[in-house]
Amino acid sequence: MADDKSKDAKHEAGKAAATPAAPGGIKAMLPLIITVALMPVLAFVMTQFVILPKIQKTITASATVKEGEAAEHGVNETATEPAAEGAHGSAGEGGAAEGAPKTVAKGAKATYSLPKLIVNMRGSLGTRYLMSSYTLVGKGEEFKTLCKNNDEQMRDVAMGILSAKSIQDLEKPDHRNMIRTELMSTINTTLGKPAVQEIYITEFAIQ
Repeated sequence: MADDKSKDAKHEAGKAAATPAAPGGIKAMLPLIITVALMPVLAFVMTQFVILPKIQKTITASATVKEGEAAEHGVNETATEPAAEGAHGSAGEGGAAEGAPKTVAKGAKATYSLPKLIVNMRGSLGTRYLMSSYTLVGKGEEFKTLCKNNDEQMRDVAMGILSAKSIQDLEKPDHRNMIRTELMSTINTTLGKPAVQEIYITEFAIQ
């Protein structure tokens, strides 16, 4: 009987000694668990508030410089056409008037650029983004004017379509044609008529 009581006492003492060990193990693992849980949040915050603003700032500065260069280039390349011979003089006698700047003819091909569209990829928790540029193709000077007047709306709807894409969507073989079709349909709806006849993808990068 004494031996049985001694064994029971030792067994109870062993259980009492072993029980506190579990909380100690959890406490030791707690910093690691917290770190793992916070990693996606920290990655999202860094991308959203540090990386993307810097990229946007750089791209905006680059686009401003390019627009200035394009404007200068356009002015330098403005052509004049010889005017008809005047009533009191001929071209050979210096009677020709100054020509007007050339514009895109009504049925001629015209293009309009949508550069540097940057969006977060769907399902990436803000850690992956897509940067792309597009050239819209239509006809006549009125096409360029229409696009210019609706530039902000076109960029908005285009970014809405692109931000809905996931990495898996862009791994499909026909993803470029799919994006062209969606952009053309949505942009033409925004313009109120089928003005965009083609879309060229001039830049497409996932980071």
